[in-house]
Amino acid sequence: MGKSTPNPTDARAFRDALGRYATGVTVVTTFTKNGPLAMTANSFASVSMDPPLVLWSPAKSSSRHDDFAEAAHFCIHVLAECQSELAARFARDGRDFPRDAIQPGDAPAPVLRNCSARFECIRHAVYPGGDHSIILGRVERLDASTMPPLVFLGGRYGCFA
Repeated sequence: MGKSTPNPTDARAFRDALGRYATGVTVVTTFTKNGPLAMTANSFASVSMDPPLVLWSPAKSSSRHDDFAEAAHFCIHVLAECQSELAARFARDGRDFPRDAIQPGDAPAPVLRNCSARFECIRHAVYPGGDHSIILGRVERLDASTMPPLVFLGGRYGCFA
């Protein structure tokens, strides 16, 4: 194994090493004054069981960052293995919702259909995290299905086999 020290001039080595860690794929949604907004993220983790807290981390350089950092409510969707197109779509454009993607209802954040799991959250705290923000959400409602989750590894979407 080749050793290297992470530094700003060799960010690629750091990114490549992180890419060896398989993650799930989430889409986070919220409502803004301009309508529903979404962002694909793989920076999702559980934090606490009591109270039930989760976190995710949007990049400060994202044009969607401020809307999410200021959102009182958001929903984190763990995508199912058949939803890689949705992940790619919301990585490019946070307002490009497919027709019939949002479940009808009165949830305080948009709820996407057919996900592996869903966490409806109230913003608990926002912390600085280098070039990202760390957003903690208190889970108010959740839903889980038996659909296998989408996985991200080495810059590619896939499934667990």
